[in-house]
Amino acid sequence: MALQSGVITKDTRQLQDDSRKMPIHKKADIHHSLKAEAVSALELSNQLHSTLDIGKVFEIYEEQTLKHVPFDSIKYSHPEDSFCYSNGKTKRHSCQYRLLMGGNNLGEIEFTRSKKFTEPETIKLEYMLSSLLNPLHNCLMYRQAVTNALVDPLTSVCNRSAFDASVSREISLAKRHKNPLAMIILDIDLFKSVNDTFGHLFGDCVLRDVAKRISEEVRDSDIVYRYGGEEFVILLRNTTKKGAHQLAERIRRSVSSLNCNYGGNSTNVTVSQGVTLLKATDTENDFFERADKAMYEAKHNGRNRTVVSK
Repeated sequence: MALQSGVITKDTRQLQDDSRKMPIHKKADIHHSLKAEAVSALELSNQLHSTLDIGKVFEIYEEQTLKHVPFDSIKYSHPEDSFCYSNGKTKRHSCQYRLLMGGNNLGEIEFTRSKKFTEPETIKLEYMLSSLLNPLHNCLMYRQAVTNALVDPLTSVCNRSAFDASVSREISLAKRHKNPLAMIILDIDLFKSVNDTFGHLFGDCVLRDVAKRISEEVRDSDIVYRYGGEEFVILLRNTTKKGAHQLAERIRRSVSSLNCNYGGNSTNVTVSQGVTLLKATDTENDFFERADKAMYEAKHNGRNRTVVSK
């Protein structure tokens, strides 16, 4: 079944078969109720357009849809977006939809419950889903715009703006919950010489390769930023100074084994790193400057090494 709203069900045959078995007078009752469903869908659409918070959109949608069609669980996912909304315990019978708008895949949504969904109920669900499409599309576009603004396009790690926006929050959370927070500042050694010798495109390749090695070593809870030029910052939640030092050394060894190749040229690179742990009295500047000072000490001591601040 394909609706003009762009909502497509995966279980087309079952819905069509149920419709053929339905008595004529019941079909008439359904069509008489469509006007009321359209009004409800319009009211829901107005509510959903009130926010660009995708989580809030699904909370509103679930609450309002339950008033029209009972279900035990709802689950939404998108193939290219990390957001997933899920609530309730999955039951035996399901109604699944792929959401499309203007040729764009907006994800998939599934409703489940203990008993089968009736044809009138699927019609109501589809009316309510038609109200979700535009707000969901706006939310996904907004999330993509925010992501693009906070990601370094060359290395695909977070950028300086993302660091500036998050470091204060990370410090506040660590102090509030009395959790350790560590920082690593990493600088590629002799990077200017790499650019001067092999060119900036080769330098870009080095930056991408180093960022990839860093990302391969950190945990999911760690945040990697390209701070500027050849300098990277890593924030490590719930990590002691010893743990941060061990991670920094793994990164250093991984990068030193890297052979960067581009345009028929190749070279090895190394990094110098400074490690520090957040102190109770630290400001953002205190925290950063201590790690930065340790990194420069590593440079002055011969490069390709890690220095832990006192």
